[in-house]
Amino acid sequence: MKQQLRNLVDRKVLLDRMEQGKNDRTTVSFYQYALIPNPTFFRDYLFIHWNQMGVLGRTYVANEGINAQISVPTHAFEAFQEHLYSISFLNGIRLNVAVDDGKSFFKLMVKVREKIVADGLNDSSFDVRDTGVHLDAEGFNTLTANEDTILIDMRNHYESEVGHFKGAITPDVDTFREEIDLVEEMLQGKEEKDIVMYCTGGIRCEKASAWLKHKGFPNVHQLEGGIIEYTRQVREKGLENRFIGKNFVFDERRAERISEHVIAECHQCGAPCDDHTNCLNVACNLLFIQCPACAKECEGTCSSKCHDIVLLPEEEQKKLRRGVKDSAKIFNKSRLRDALKRDHSNRGQSGAIGVRSSDKEGPSDIES
Repeated sequence: MKQQLRNLVDRKVLLDRMEQGKNDRTTVSFYQYALIPNPTFFRDYLFIHWNQMGVLGRTYVANEGINAQISVPTHAFEAFQEHLYSISFLNGIRLNVAVDDGKSFFKLMVKVREKIVADGLNDSSFDVRDTGVHLDAEGFNTLTANEDTILIDMRNHYESEVGHFKGAITPDVDTFREEIDLVEEMLQGKEEKDIVMYCTGGIRCEKASAWLKHKGFPNVHQLEGGIIEYTRQVREKGLENRFIGKNFVFDERRAERISEHVIAECHQCGAPCDDHTNCLNVACNLLFIQCPACAKECEGTCSSKCHDIVLLPEEEQKKLRRGVKDSAKIFNKSRLRDALKRDHSNRGQSGAIGVRSSDKEGPSDIES
């Protein structure tokens, strides 16, 4: 009998299992750019072994390497690490352990993709392994303290909105592929400057730093291990923490608190807040920032239209969703915030805005 290599259990059941689970788990991420000749075979190999260990989370495998964000039963972590290190190109790889474990993943998903991070780049002469200089937390603090250094956040706008490094340039982009083009254009004429980039766990900077070197920028640096590893080193070594706010993460936790600063605001009323939530209208599912007061008033929805929909019987909601493409984890640019505020201040009036499918764009990859 052929072994089942994917999850078939209902999402709600899996979420309940995660919430009710009493065993400690360790959330960890890692990536590696390497030539994988047969990604499908490697994908199946990982799924079989990790499923037996009770591993949960998302992993992408491609010809260019692997990108994983997973949760491992703490008691099985050593066995997991031993298995991982038995794979030649992953032997000794750095594992970024989450600052705040919490409840992160509820199912195991290992997928084959064209690339482990979608970048939109098409250049056969580009070698992603020829990266910029890797900086530890101390080296990062030293170099970015120089006012001539250019510090760039290589994450999306909804990530940097709730937390970023002091003095960082935070492009207003939805995707990594947008940002690579924007950053290259922005840096024209500044080829000799010291450039430092950072992201969540390092994978986007790994590719971006190699791309800038490929395009003629000689002084490119990246924060090794990203914000996750930086935070660990800062706490372990008692260094100055130059990150303010939260570190957005792509799992059920949504963010890790790095400093007590709240630098964002509720998208509906403008009150200080940095808590992301998804609109409870399943057909919308917009990810946005909502304060407790607005969450209570709007009952977890983003607009009057969505609020009216969630009050309908479930069968009516299903009819409205019929034929609508699944829009899980949709992120919108800041241009929608004013619209959300207007709708919030005019609740109950006709013509309230909703989130149209044409307004939406979702990420094609997990980030790290």
